[in-house]
Amino acid sequence: MVHLEVAMFFRFPPDARWNPDRMAVEFSIGVGEYEGVVRVSRCVFQHLLAETPKPERCLEAYHLHRTRLELIAESKLRWRQLTDDGNVEITGHDLRERALRTPHRLSPDRIVRSPR
Repeated sequence: MVHLEVAMFFRFPPDARWNPDRMAVEFSIGVGEYEGVVRVSRCVFQHLLAETPKPERCLEAYHLHRTRLELIAESKLRWRQLTDDGNVEITGHDLRERALRTPHRLSPDRIVRSPR
């Protein structure tokens, strides 16, 4: 049996915003005909920051960790891990799980260069 993986092209419009009703940063995600919202609650940002973050700090942290959050959102969509309203919610568990699966980068002093 041959398993073919279909390329998925995700869209992330630059529309991150604070939702005061949900106490979360929200940003849009799209793939194919699907259009949804990714939510990252304020308490998730406490894992990234050493403080109880204010909304402005949550948005700053989103921009600093945007790639990581987008990769988590892509993974959750691929596995169809959606909320009841058909959107994506990133939890602290998602951050920790992703950190465990991501190989650590080599520091410059550990890079082995081949002789010339």
